Amino acid sequence: MLVFTRRRNDAIVIGDGIEVRVLRIGRDGVRIGVVAPPQVPVHREEIYAQICEANRRAAAAPADASAVARLLPGQ
Repeated sequence: MLVFTRRRNDAIVIGDGIEVRVLRIGRDGVRIGVVAPPQVPVHREEIYAQICEANRRAAAAPADASAVARLLPGQ
């Protein structure tokens, strides 16, 4: 892990188009801003974990139509 020390309004740049800037430092935490190209997804860690879990469940879902039809209400 690379660790940076930054003050308010200082930034780091990742690659050619991602900037992470310290916006505010408080007792409860640090507020950061991220500027990234539209094609680069940026998520909080807990949201990213939910996305990964949903993708895992979708990939493990039954692939044949009869199994999917059994999951539908009234079947």
